[in-house]
Amino acid sequence: MSRRRRNATSGPAATNAAVFGEVLRHFREAAGFTQEELAKKIPCDRSQVARVEAGTRVPQETFAKQCDELLATGGVLLRLWGRIDWYPEVQHPDWFERRAEMDAEAVALRQYQAQVMPGLLQSEEYAWGLFSDLASRETAEERVRARLSRQGRFLRDDGPLYVAVLDESCLRNVVGSAAVMRGQCAHLLAMGRRPNIRIQVAPAHRPELIRPKTSMTLITLPKGEQWVYSGVTGPWAFQRRSGRLFPSQPYL
Repeated sequence: MSRRRRNATSGPAATNAAVFGEVLRHFREAAGFTQEELAKKIPCDRSQVARVEAGTRVPQETFAKQCDELLATGGVLLRLWGRIDWYPEVQHPDWFERRAEMDAEAVALRQYQAQVMPGLLQSEEYAWGLFSDLASRETAEERVRARLSRQGRFLRDDGPLYVAVLDESCLRNVVGSAAVMRGQCAHLLAMGRRPNIRIQVAPAHRPELIRPKTSMTLITLPKGEQWVYSGVTGPWAFQRRSGRLFPSQPYL
């Protein structure tokens, strides 16, 4: 009876993200900071702090680290961040499930990307800008959550090697708005400082550079098996000795 009474008075159970937000709010208020004051010190927009505290935005590891330092928590937020499953029950589109499985196992990714930012490097606002034209907000939200869920493994200090070569068109093509693109560029700079991530840009004024005709990723799995993935054809097995590609028929 006591358990039922507690649930009745406290409302529905909080999500993991909401619990993190509550803990962040507790330490922020104990330190005497407003949301705006904390945001200026990180630095980020006040809305980002507000959304993390509300449990509607997934913070990055660096955000948790900075808040720990600024609020003198003794590392509580970072430890909590590492224990939370930020994207439970994420559903990827059927045609992308195999690629998502590979990302979850890969020891290294080497990618060439044109036109739009690769999913592993997209900010939340940029991802929303890409999916905003979908039929329903619910569908767009599912796609954004699924896309961001793939990033967590690469944002850890011991994350897999990720080398991304971006065609200049990724920076030139505006998604969402100028503000979204500024945030995306700042996000790229932050990602590029991580020890396991390397980001390069292939400039448009260098026509002598040999570029693939489409975006593609070389994926190295734990046992040394390698696959080449293209959004047009899906994954292809790559034989290192011969340099030949073999289509993976179920996913073409």
